[in-house]
Amino acid sequence: MGEKHWRTVELTINGFTYPACYTEENIEELFVPFLQRLEDLRKRTGRRIIAFVAAPPAVGKSTLVAFLEKLSREREGLHPIQAIGLDGFHYHSGYLKSHTIERDGKQVLMQSVKGCPETFDVRHFTEKLREITKGDTLWPVYDRQQHDVREDALCVTGDIILVEGNWLLLSDAPWKAARQLADATLFLRADAKNLKARLIGRKMKGGATREAATAFYEASDGPNVERVLRDSVAAEETWTMLADGSFQKQGR
Repeated sequence: MGEKHWRTVELTINGFTYPACYTEENIEELFVPFLQRLEDLRKRTGRRIIAFVAAPPAVGKSTLVAFLEKLSREREGLHPIQAIGLDGFHYHSGYLKSHTIERDGKQVLMQSVKGCPETFDVRHFTEKLREITKGDTLWPVYDRQQHDVREDALCVTGDIILVEGNWLLLSDAPWKAARQLADATLFLRADAKNLKARLIGRKMKGGATREAATAFYEASDGPNVERVLRDSVAAEETWTMLADGSFQKQGR
């Protein structure tokens, strides 16, 4: 395999600016063809298209869909897409702090396992997806400064909508109704060991000690990674994230 050529871009997501790096090969051989397929689907159906992009934590799905949105608006010949996320459907903090779920035979506050699928309002998410199929609608976002949901924060107006989230392809029954509203599905897979290192490193960058970051991984991030990889149904297309952060289409 030849040398990879990387492109670095600055992306603003939820009010924060992040540098993102993608290979030129991924952009031309994976990203652009994926966007073109969505546009072809829009033309064939003559209606708004909803595509799900699912992945475990730390794969960079939020950053990727933000880049795909940017790429679609800058590259001649592509139709602009709009990227939105699942995180705005977390239950509000007050709910998480006052309700429990069972873990290992014990009742624990939902706040302590925030991010697992049971801490999302799947019914509300499905209702909003149905609204999107009928016309423009307002969409909630997760505010990472307030650590809570802001309702009706974003107006969904695009013809092609990319929805990203950990649990979009989860096989559990509550998620099936939402999944049936997706016209296309993409899964981003990665080795769990690589994700562990990324997640612990991310916590440490936020100020946690290695011990605290590792403990959080074992209690929260790790089980979520395993559950996404184990319990997600097959997507129409799967890209595997390699150790260097680039992607490879499954089957290649």
